[in-house]
Amino acid sequence: MNIIKSADRGTTDAGWLQSHHSFSFGDYHDPNRMGFRSLRVINDDIIAPGQGFPTHGHRDMEIISVVLAGALEHKDSLGTGEVLRPGEVQVMTAGRGIRHSEFNPSSNEETHLLQVWIMPKAGGLAPAYGQRTYPVAARRDRLVRVAGQAAPTNAPDDALVINQDAHLYVSTLTPTGSVSHTIAPGRAAYVHVATGNAKVNGTRLSAGDAATIETPGAVTIAGDGDGGEVLLFDLK
Repeated sequence: MNIIKSADRGTTDAGWLQSHHSFSFGDYHDPNRMGFRSLRVINDDIIAPGQGFPTHGHRDMEIISVVLAGALEHKDSLGTGEVLRPGEVQVMTAGRGIRHSEFNPSSNEETHLLQVWIMPKAGGLAPAYGQRTYPVAARRDRLVRVAGQAAPTNAPDDALVINQDAHLYVSTLTPTGSVSHTIAPGRAAYVHVATGNAKVNGTRLSAGDAATIETPGAVTIAGDGDGGEVLLFDLK
């Protein structure tokens, strides 16, 4: 297991935006941190009230947004107009081209979100948008699959579909709760602690820390202190 500490991430300070980059992004470049398997970006963003990203474009990327606090107003060239709040997950297939804007609609509260980019299995796909709510009660001390390759018809779930053999699970851990996930041979896990604290296979991690595991077997994530929000990526 390899540990990536929060303090070792890249940073952006744009005044209205405070961002930490788990992998190379924008002006932050580290040739040793260009992604992990198909996982290319995890940006940990705090957006000031009334501020945000004006309309801009993306291509050939699967983009997942997870709001941790506050709200995020989204508009795109598909005609979508939505506001995301904690517990909601958004998936956008940029495909052959999509344009969108993202703003904090509040006049007095910050927005805290994670934006994730996963490389698609093919280029030039049709752009698409999806959004779904995953209530805290349903993911408390449980790993809930919120995004990934389409589930088998004999084992359907409510995960949003992305165009890659990659799966994102989320869990809200209580201080004494724990969850586990089995890594199959040839696959790997990337565990990101979004808020609070957790123990991953016995090692204590805090908000912003992450762990990579490439050995087949069980990954155990336990609440520690006040618990917290954890993301687990199962990647080919």
